[in-house]
Amino acid sequence: MSTQVGGPTGAGATDAQPPDAPTTGRRPRRLGRRVALVAVLVALAAAWVAFRAVQAAGALMDARDVVTTVDGVVGGVALDDADVAALTAAVPQAQDATERARRAASDPVWRVAEHVPWVGRQLHAVRTVSTSLDDVTHDAMPAVVEIGNLLGSGDLRRDDGSIDVQALAAAAPKLTAAAAVAARADREVAGIDTVTLAGPLVDPVRTTSDGLDRISGTLTGVSRAAALVPPMLGADGKRTYLVLALNSAELRSAGGIVGSILQVTADDGHLKLGKQVTTAQLGRLDEPVVPLTDAETALHGTALGRWIQNAASTPDFPRTAELITARWTKDVGGQVDGVIATDPVAVKDVLEATGPVKTSAGATLRADTLLTYLLRDTYRTSATGAEADAVFSSAAGAVFGALTDGAGSSQALLDAVSGATSQGRFRVWSAHADEQDVIAGAQLGGAFLSGDHPDAVGVFFNDATEGKLDYYLHTDVTVQNLVCTGAAPTATVRVRLTYDPPKKVTDLPEYVVGARGDAITPGSVATGVLVYAPVGAILDALRQDGTLVAGAQADEDGRRAVVATSVLAPGGTTTYEATVPVRHGAVEVWTTPTIHSGGFVRAECPAG
Repeated sequence: MSTQVGGPTGAGATDAQPPDAPTTGRRPRRLGRRVALVAVLVALAAAWVAFRAVQAAGALMDARDVVTTVDGVVGGVALDDADVAALTAAVPQAQDATERARRAASDPVWRVAEHVPWVGRQLHAVRTVSTSLDDVTHDAMPAVVEIGNLLGSGDLRRDDGSIDVQALAAAAPKLTAAAAVAARADREVAGIDTVTLAGPLVDPVRTTSDGLDRISGTLTGVSRAAALVPPMLGADGKRTYLVLALNSAELRSAGGIVGSILQVTADDGHLKLGKQVTTAQLGRLDEPVVPLTDAETALHGTALGRWIQNAASTPDFPRTAELITARWTKDVGGQVDGVIATDPVAVKDVLEATGPVKTSAGATLRADTLLTYLLRDTYRTSATGAEADAVFSSAAGAVFGALTDGAGSSQALLDAVSGATSQGRFRVWSAHADEQDVIAGAQLGGAFLSGDHPDAVGVFFNDATEGKLDYYLHTDVTVQNLVCTGAAPTATVRVRLTYDPPKKVTDLPEYVVGARGDAITPGSVATGVLVYAPVGAILDALRQDGTLVAGAQADEDGRRAVVATSVLAPGGTTTYEATVPVRHGAVEVWTTPTIHSGGFVRAECPAG
């Protein structure tokens, strides 16, 4: 009898493997299904992000068009009624577009995808732009609309022509908050590294960054003005200011000699014209009214502090204000809360806002003829300097008298002042330290030496003829040969002077032609060209028509300065050149505003 030792062999027997046998076919199938599921999820996520990206792109395209409109309006000098209407219509559209873009770029899947190499940088850039624009359109632009409506509606001017300083003060906190939002958005977008972006994103990001920079700058300026103007116009008590009428027929660094001084008081927005003093009434001093520095004496001589006309020779307006205040206090007396300076071009802009003004002598001042009347014709018809000074002083008094009487809309005047400020033709100094700290940091303060402008180059002009011929002198300051690469990038600042007087210039009165006939041929014009390097920079040489020139040199407030004198016969021209450093990708030149050119020149290296 035998024993069966195998497995069952009957009909119930099967080929099934025992339970612990290896599953060589099932695990790959399970892994494959998992990989497929992950792939599907990734594809879905990618598709969702792509869909959201299309949504964001479409919304940003809409936003870009509207924000470009907003930038064009807000980035301008000031807002007129048409600008306010355009801004009022544009802001809701911009808010809708930026809100859609923000939603599309801010969902959880998008945020996870931002961690994916390379792709994540693109997504992060889109989200940053979207959220920054959304913040600006919702939290900053409404305040701009509000202040625009305030200015455009005429609500800022009372029935008697005075300024409602309380209404402006009430708007100041909202503008300050709006400026902070815009500044934060500007920093966020400016912080995007465009080098790592895909080509189609680079231009939109840079365009947005440029626009936000302009909007932020404008809002910062407006918010500062809204905070400063109420107290400066007497919201907290009476203020007294000295207004300097600069005469561009005889150049000084600030724009011209001090022709006359007007005393203006401000009390709760009410302006009143007080004493009016010609510089002839404040004669030469034997000693400077305040001690001068060695650098000032080397560059300007002691006349800077002895002749009140020469107080504008320094390119630092706070120093001019100090000299003027000291002289006024000494010879006239009374409190001085601030000093304001304007030139004839700035006054012309104001006349465009006020309309024609009649002087006490019966002359009618019009914007389109003011410059030829004051700077050319007056010196042809006035036999003496005293007669010409009287005409100039009468014109200044008439224009500022019209302002104190409430002539011109607040918006038109703001436009005029803003335009003049952007060209260096309107300058302000406050005797109140907290106000001056703010003013000195802006172009309005004219604080070339004492303000926070270390990278700026200076090119300033001071007449050396002792005449009134600079109406015929054309100045052209440009930046050439801009080198943006290398360890020490440089540029060339070029100064071209052209003198084009009338043929019979020597027939003009002696006080017009000049009092230095022994040193300068009558009819010629002499000009001191004063060049300052940026703080800490080297000013190796100044070249005139390709030849090195020697001149008086000094170190003033950390800057190397050199002054050379040009003498041009009628029809003559000359060119000065100086090599300066390029800092932070740009060269900014502060210069003397003349009737032919403004006071600021800027050249920038190409982006990227």
